[in-house]
Amino acid sequence: MNMAFNPNAPDTLSVRILARAEANELARIEAFVSESPEGTAFHRPAWVLGVSKACGHEWRYLLVEDGEGILQAILPLNLIHSPLFGRALVSSGFAVGGGILTNNDRATQLLADEAWRFAERHSFPTVELRGGPLPDDQWQLRQGVYAGFVTPLADDAESQLLAIRRRQRAEIRKGLKNNLTVRVGTDRQDRADHYAIYAESVRNLGTPVFPQTLFDEILDRFGEDADILTVLHEDKPVASVLSLYHQAAVMPYWGGGTWDARRLRANDVMYYSLMNHARERGCKFVDFGRSKIGTGAYSFKKNWGFEPQPLAYATRTAEGVEARDVNPMSSKYRMQVALWQRLPLSVANRLGPMIAKGLG
Repeated sequence: MNMAFNPNAPDTLSVRILARAEANELARIEAFVSESPEGTAFHRPAWVLGVSKACGHEWRYLLVEDGEGILQAILPLNLIHSPLFGRALVSSGFAVGGGILTNNDRATQLLADEAWRFAERHSFPTVELRGGPLPDDQWQLRQGVYAGFVTPLADDAESQLLAIRRRQRAEIRKGLKNNLTVRVGTDRQDRADHYAIYAESVRNLGTPVFPQTLFDEILDRFGEDADILTVLHEDKPVASVLSLYHQAAVMPYWGGGTWDARRLRANDVMYYSLMNHARERGCKFVDFGRSKIGTGAYSFKKNWGFEPQPLAYATRTAEGVEARDVNPMSSKYRMQVALWQRLPLSVANRLGPMIAKGLG
């Protein structure tokens, strides 16, 4: 979104690049993100450095400071290298959000220009900003493709159920009768069960699974701001989701279910249980992330009573270069998706992380 003009904004602004994990600098960034209403989990050092460590991509923070050295804006970047998908500066890698975070509208173009200069110096043909205020017309805006879904949590479990549309509510009620149990944690068993379920789920969708180290890094770095909720049937895990907690909101981010999950309505129970768990943690909102308009995931989220909010992304590419396409829904990947769905799970799990870590 475009930021309103701040009449009290300082006159002198400068941009510098942070390339080392200096504790005091990361603490400044963490505080800035925490204090900003537009800050997301994907702006946090825990995310940016976690992605870097797990997937082997470098990171940078572009920082805007005033004449007194006070932080005015940030842009987190993951430097994505992939022999299959190309090179790109991404804010933020493996995220549905990120982009420029600022309390000074003049900093937006400063950061966008510096990001492009960095890209040119280091031979990155593309810069992707996933949200935040939008730069000038040298950037291509992607609007009307994705929508985000955020809604307040209800005051109690029964009110939460009644806030969900009737058809979806009926599915949850059926699931609640299926002798399902729920477990929340971050220990070795939670992680192993989640990864097994998530890997099966994305294979069934025809996409490669991320490396286990990505989930581990995010859980370790986020600490109490991330956890795993798993649904079990007769002690067998059937659905699981890794969620992030930021600014009184829960975001179910990496979730999935086995083939049995659909029959058992375990995914429905999972998200309903997560809402109740988040309320008990003190959350006020649930952020269902983004979905491509017109997809099944988009309709699924609307059925939960969420109103879609259009998202705008900004991309800049070098002259004569086509913007990279890492969307598995793209028609160019139709054959690859169909092939991946037929792979044995053991093969998909072995090959998937090598491919997926280059998606960014």
